[in-house]
Amino acid sequence: MYLVIDDIRYNVVIDKKRSTRNTYIRVKDDLTIYVTTNIFTRDKDIAKLLDENYDSICKMIKKQKVKNSNNENFNYLGKNYEIIYVDYCDISFGDEKVFLNKKLDIDKWYKKQAKFLFQEHLDMIYDNFSRKIPYPDLKIRKMTTRWGVCNTKLKTVTLNLELIKRDTKYLDYVIAHELSHLIYPNHSRDFWDLVGENCPNYKVIRKEMKNF
Repeated sequence: MYLVIDDIRYNVVIDKKRSTRNTYIRVKDDLTIYVTTNIFTRDKDIAKLLDENYDSICKMIKKQKVKNSNNENFNYLGKNYEIIYVDYCDISFGDEKVFLNKKLDIDKWYKKQAKFLFQEHLDMIYDNFSRKIPYPDLKIRKMTTRWGVCNTKLKTVTLNLELIKRDTKYLDYVIAHELSHLIYPNHSRDFWDLVGENCPNYKVIRKEMKNF
């Protein structure tokens, strides 16, 4: 099955499961449209559902294309660089290009930069935080579904390594968000008010981060 949008044909993958009661539509990184539904759902009903949700699917594809664009090439601290592979160095930055050795472990390099930068920003935000909170231990790792995690029992803040690719305003928001959980381990109105005290433009930043 496929769906044509603006003269482009997008593949539709149908995943029928006995345990699934409702039907869900999502768009993957490769712009394939996935439909998860019950095993008894007829294909003609799925086709009708795709037609009824045409506008929503268009928006999902547009959003995924923006995400894909934001993740192309080499990103570091909010800037996108074209990659030029070289043998004479590990990594060197130009204005628009990054000269990169193919043998360089990029994730290891990112983590080395993040270890210093994330700690520096955590200390800065902690020192200026509007409430008195315990000083948390910092952990850094790659995560696929979260930008940060706060363990209120262990007093640790884990930050997504991917933040090293973005402008530091996003890092600062995530830190303020996770530190706020040391007061409110939930997402109540009081929690968001506290986030706002320490990151006044957090609503704009959260909206922007949905494109990553």
